[in-house]
Amino acid sequence: MTDAQLPTDPTDVKDVLLRTNDDFRQLASEHHELDERIQQLARLAYLTDQQQFEEIALKKRKLALKDRMAEIMRQPLPRH
Repeated sequence: MTDAQLPTDPTDVKDVLLRTNDDFRQLASEHHELDERIQQLARLAYLTDQQQFEEIALKKRKLALKDRMAEIMRQPLPRH
């Protein structure tokens, strides 16, 4: 890619990274899995103490993954 072809929109950068960066793809996959589990817990009428603890831990892990993905997105894309 030339400089003129490098994406600048965050969505475009994410799409390129999902196609080209194995680490980013792994982080995004885990982020998605955590999000699904958090949504499952959110649909429950009542959370046990253990489920509340799990939900908090999942949200912290998901945020850490999001931060790592954002860090990768800020780095220059490789030129092909």
